[in-house]
Amino acid sequence: MACASFAKLNAASFYSIGGHKSFTQRPGSSTSLATRTVSLPIRAGSFTDELIQTAKTIASPGRGILAIDESNATCGKRLSSIGLDNTEPNRQAYRQLLLTTPGLGEYISGAILFEETLYQSTTDGKKFVDVLRDQKIVPGIKVDKGLVSLPGSNNESWCQGLDGLASRSAEYYKHGARFAKWRTVVSIPCGPSALAVKEAAWGLARYASISQDNGLVPIVEPEILLDGDHPIERTLEVAEKVWAEVFYYLAENNVIFEGILLKPSMVTPGAEHKQKASPDTIAKYTLALLKRRVPPAVPGIMFLSGGQSEVEATLNLNAMNKSPNPWHVSFSYARALQNTVLKTWRGRPENVEAAQKALLVRAKANSLAQLGKYSAEDESEEAKRGMFVKGYTY
Repeated sequence: MACASFAKLNAASFYSIGGHKSFTQRPGSSTSLATRTVSLPIRAGSFTDELIQTAKTIASPGRGILAIDESNATCGKRLSSIGLDNTEPNRQAYRQLLLTTPGLGEYISGAILFEETLYQSTTDGKKFVDVLRDQKIVPGIKVDKGLVSLPGSNNESWCQGLDGLASRSAEYYKHGARFAKWRTVVSIPCGPSALAVKEAAWGLARYASISQDNGLVPIVEPEILLDGDHPIERTLEVAEKVWAEVFYYLAENNVIFEGILLKPSMVTPGAEHKQKASPDTIAKYTLALLKRRVPPAVPGIMFLSGGQSEVEATLNLNAMNKSPNPWHVSFSYARALQNTVLKTWRGRPENVEAAQKALLVRAKANSLAQLGKYSAEDESEEAKRGMFVKGYTY
């Protein structure tokens, strides 16, 4: 399984490309053109059909991903904002609130979990992965080990975690995970350097290949950070370069495009840029990026919210879905689904029901945006407030 075999993806052992011209010798003459069929081996493994089906399930109409894969340290920051200590019982209580929300599966198709959460249960003893399955939500798992300084770069980062990834992924699969998430970042104010772009693309490709070999659909996420005062045109330029490199190395590593999902940033101006962009402008530039760089074989584009307010993230997603796309264009939001939820809950048991209703409001809004049917008329002021944090746009 770790050593990929070359076999047929579905019915035939090879894809045949007809009509290509090749040079052949003809007696008594120089070379001439002749038609031939070229056979190209297609990578396939024991999980191929399952990977494709899982990706299609997550990329289902009107649904997206709930990202609750914050590390314990980051989750602790969220909890401290409402006066709670960063303890395992408090983290469990908050994640239980989210995952046990009645009706969540109508709008959410997948949930990315932190390793701790994958193995946790509700206070009633039911495993969280089973809670998700009962709502027809696919459990996912964060597999990277975080960002560290990249030597030789312009003060940039790379993502660690490839060592031991195969054995960890196999274990996650056994415990119910069916897709994975690996986040690396690219900084525009820092260049980005060619080294950082290549490192991000190569690391993502190796992770994606390892994940597929172990039954997990990889979410490919090279996040273009919002830091900086650059215009939207510069963001598009960098994003095109990054995504070209990413898909080159995905192909080099024989990754099955039908069995991946993407989690890109929306193409926006830098957070410190003096001129904000409208949802229609963001949609125009973001869709231009996708059309130029993403093959239609990829089933789902699950955007991160990028530090936008809850309403901004939803409006921008809606603008991208006003006309049909070759892909399922949807969401994989963390704070843009949870900001109001957390402030409603405040760690009090009597607020759980109200907090769950707040989650459903945000999930339904983004479900409508995935269908291009969202309106912000009745949104609260809390949902409209920005949430940008420098260096971290998750």
